[in-house]
Amino acid sequence: AVMAESLAERRRKDEQVRETINMKLSESGEKDRLKEILRTRLVEAGWFEDLKSHCKEVIKNKGLEKITVEQLVDEITPHGRATVPEEIKADLLNRIRTFLQTN
Repeated sequence: AVMAESLAERRRKDEQVRETINMKLSESGEKDRLKEILRTRLVEAGWFEDLKSHCKEVIKNKGLEKITVEQLVDEITPHGRATVPEEIKADLLNRIRTFLQTN
């Protein structure tokens, strides 16, 4: 029981840290700036085009009349996350780290 409590406590602290970071990023306008950089980098990498083709493929396989928007989102989200290029993820993390160190 002690382990479970410390795990729950750790999760709660991690969540608080995430919320604090998110708040700092949002309030400073840095979050919007990072989103814009991310969007540009993903477009340049062809990520949106790839996701669009994946979307069309899923719709073709399931049938347009048989799939809801929620199902489509559930289906493509893991693919979308998995296909973000590693160097873009690393760059974004470095930018967040740098921001946190200087603010």
